[in-house]
Amino acid sequence: METVQWINFGIAVTFFLCYTYQIIYIIVGCVKSPPKILAEKNHRYAVLIAARNEEKVIEALIQSINQQEYPSELLDIYVIADNCDDHTAEVARDCGARVFERRSKTHVGKGYALESLLKHIWQSGATYEGYFVFDADNLLSPNYIREMNHHFDRGERVITGYRNSKNYSDNWISAGYSLWFLRESRFLNQPRSMLNTSCAVSGTGFLVHHDILARNGGWKHFLLTEDIEFTADLILQGERITYCPTAVLFDEQPTMFTQSWRQRLRWAKGYLQVFRHYGIRLFERLMRKKHFACLDMILTIMPAIVLTIVGVTVNLSAGIYALVMADTLRVLVTSMLQMLLNTYGFLLLIGLVTAIFEWRQIHASTARKVWSIFTFPVFMMTYIPISLCALFANVTWQPIEHTKAIKIHEMEKERTMVA
Repeated sequence: METVQWINFGIAVTFFLCYTYQIIYIIVGCVKSPPKILAEKNHRYAVLIAARNEEKVIEALIQSINQQEYPSELLDIYVIADNCDDHTAEVARDCGARVFERRSKTHVGKGYALESLLKHIWQSGATYEGYFVFDADNLLSPNYIREMNHHFDRGERVITGYRNSKNYSDNWISAGYSLWFLRESRFLNQPRSMLNTSCAVSGTGFLVHHDILARNGGWKHFLLTEDIEFTADLILQGERITYCPTAVLFDEQPTMFTQSWRQRLRWAKGYLQVFRHYGIRLFERLMRKKHFACLDMILTIMPAIVLTIVGVTVNLSAGIYALVMADTLRVLVTSMLQMLLNTYGFLLLIGLVTAIFEWRQIHASTARKVWSIFTFPVFMMTYIPISLCALFANVTWQPIEHTKAIKIHEMEKERTMVA
C-alpha cells in the first residue's frame, strides 16, 4: 500500500504545480484594486435572454433592465422563449421585450436558442454595437449597463461582470455555488484582467462586440458548456475577455442536490467536450505564440478532472485489493483519509479567503456566512463522483427550475439589512 500513498502524494504535488500560479491571482486580488474607467460615449446595445419555462422570474429581470441608469433608447430587450410550456413569452411581451418563440426536439440548449435569436434580430435589420447575454433568472444592479459601457467604450470587445447570488442563504448547496462564483469573480477574473491576460465567461452576464458575432456568423457554440467553449474559441482567435467588477449581476442557484448533480454533471461533461474539441489547438497556440491565456484555459478545463479520476481509480482499486488482503486495509484507509483531509483543508482555505474579502457582498446572516465556509469544501468534493460519472454518462441539456421571484430593490434592501 506504500505505492498508493506515493501515488496520492504524486497527485497532490501535480495538483499543486498545476495551480500554483493561481496563488499569484489571489495575491493580486487581495492587494490591487481595478482602475476607475469612464466612458466618453454611450453605445447602442441589444439584450439577449434565452428562456425555458421562466415565467416566475423573467419579469424581475426585465424590470431590472428597464430601470437601468442608462438611456433607454439605446437598449432593446429580446427574449427567445425556447421550447416553453408556460407563459414565459406572454410575460416577457407584457414587460416590453421583443419576443420570439422556438421549438425543436433535436437542437436543445442555450447555444441553439441564442443562434436562433440572433438570426431573428439580424433578419429584422436592427443594428447594435454590442450584445448583452443574460439568463432569465438574473437580476442587474441599477448601474450594470452603464459600468459595462465604460469598458466597452475604451475598446474592450468581450466583457464579463461580477456574479453574485440571489439565494446564498437558502442552504449549503446554494451557498457552495455562490461562494465559488464570488471566488471566480474576485480571485480569477479580476486578477486575470489586471495582469492583461484573458478572463473567462461564466454562463451569464457578459457583453460581446457585434463584430465578433458577425465574424463568427452568429452564435456557433453548442457544446454542453457553451460559455467555456465560447471562451476557448475567443482565446484561439486572439481575443481578450476583460472584467468589469462594478457591473453586479445576481442569479439563482439550485437548492436541491438532484438538480445540482444534474447541472454539474453537464458542466463536467462539457469541460471534457471542450478539451476534446479545443485542447490540441490551445496547446499549439501556447507553443507557437507563448499565449498564457491558452495555458490558463487548458488548466481550467482539464487537470483537476484527470487528477480526480486517477486518484479515485487508484484508491478504489486498492480498496478492492485490501478486501482480499486484510492486513493492508489500515494503511489504505489512512491514505484515503489523508487525501480527503488535505482536499478539505485546501478548499476550506479558498472558501475562507473568499468569504473574508467578499464579506459585505454576501447576502446572508453572519452565522450563515461562517457556516458556509465549512460546508463549501463538502460541496466542492461532491464533484469527485460527478467527474467520474461524466466519463461514462450520456448527458443532455436539461433546464433548471427557477422560482426566486425577487426584485432588484429587494436585493439591495436585503444587503443593507445583513451588512
